[in-house]
Amino acid sequence: MIRFKKAAMFALSAAMMFSTIGCSGSSNSSSSGSDSSSSKTVGSDSSGSTDTEKGLTYASIKLGEDYKDLKETIKFLHHKTDRAADGTMEKLVAEFNKEYPDIKVEMEAITDYAEDAKLRLTTKDWGDVMFIPSIDKAELPTYFIPYGTTEEMDGLINFANNWKTGGNCYGIAYMGNAQGILINSKVFKDAGITEMPKTPDEFIDALKAIKEKTDAIPLYTNYAAGWTMGAWDAYLGAITTGDTKWMNQKFVHTKEPFKDNGNGTGAYALYKILYDAVANKLIEEDYTTTDWEGCKAKINNGEIGCMVLGSWAVAQMKAAGDHADDISYIPFPITVDGKQYATAGADYCYGISATTTESKQKAAMVFVKWMVEKSGWCELEGGYPISKTAFTTFSFTGVEVVENDAALAGEEDYMNEMNAESELGFNAGGDARVQAIIEAAFDGSKSFDDIMKEWTTKWNNAQEELDIDILY
Repeated sequence: MIRFKKAAMFALSAAMMFSTIGCSGSSNSSSSGSDSSSSKTVGSDSSGSTDTEKGLTYASIKLGEDYKDLKETIKFLHHKTDRAADGTMEKLVAEFNKEYPDIKVEMEAITDYAEDAKLRLTTKDWGDVMFIPSIDKAELPTYFIPYGTTEEMDGLINFANNWKTGGNCYGIAYMGNAQGILINSKVFKDAGITEMPKTPDEFIDALKAIKEKTDAIPLYTNYAAGWTMGAWDAYLGAITTGDTKWMNQKFVHTKEPFKDNGNGTGAYALYKILYDAVANKLIEEDYTTTDWEGCKAKINNGEIGCMVLGSWAVAQMKAAGDHADDISYIPFPITVDGKQYATAGADYCYGISATTTESKQKAAMVFVKWMVEKSGWCELEGGYPISKTAFTTFSFTGVEVVENDAALAGEEDYMNEMNAESELGFNAGGDARVQAIIEAAFDGSKSFDDIMKEWTTKWNNAQEELDIDILY
């Protein structure tokens, strides 16, 4: 009974939050629709038909041929302040304008994007294209137009299901993030490492070789930044278990998710890599003084051997010095039944406003398609490819790239509830939990097994409090 009470409270809270957003969005749509026929949205009309039914879809646009005579100015909100500062965004738009000179693109880079974008979304004049912030998927048609059906889009892009509702795709990622390890390949070579490690033991041995044979810091933790610690949680799931259902379907129902499998797999093996690296002094001398911005140049020039970060970090490290060719990305060192896995998922996704004019929506659709298929931005960022038709050099040789399956119907909130009740916060702000591993390993104040027992107790208590069935 307790579980249903808590679930009801969670649902009520969520409903109140999203109804506030929804009311504001509906108001904007209503006022927009009353202006004139020119401000009718592409996404829907009074009959309830969507534009996917009327013909204009992502798939229907032929770049370089369609809408060449369209004259329009659109606004694009994004979070890439670094790429705005270094001129990359301006260069991309300049290339776009070589094909579509009459579609002008104004851009605004926002520092606190996650919060600011959600606030602006409740107004009707934020612009025409934005990276979709965290909203309930049921609200997508209120704010954005569809690109096409998810079935159709799945043949054109990766992660077509990331922002879907009602069978339609509302968001297209600008790049994907794969989960592996960022390395300086020259440091690895100088340490005599000719084959990349595929197991936790091999990885620790590689770090020891770097310490013995080079002057580089073997593993840079980025402890002080905080948010970088949460990167370790991203490897839970298929990477460590070989099971795409584990993360979002089985985890909450597992009695001992942090037990030692005895074969270098699972959550236990994942976090023990960090503990062992720290305990063996294979990290920076003083973890409390790590410097996120400073580490970029350090790994570029060979002062750091590797860091555990998503593939999104590749471009930043390459751009931080004169040794871009030394920066590489390798699979995470866990092997399940003789096979390595990597998970990949969508980064921020382009969304096109449902409350702007039809002309601007068409221009925005052209712009988004060009950015995805022709700009080369994803490749520049070192991201996992989005377009299934565009050129890419991203490759994890001999590794199976998968996506963790979504939660089962009716259990979508279980993980959020378990994270809140247990206060463990996996993939949800659990930075301090991972930092505590470093602290305990560095001074020997607590064994790794004791840490895992504490996590298990918290997990089991949360399962009991929420009345979640133990199935595994």
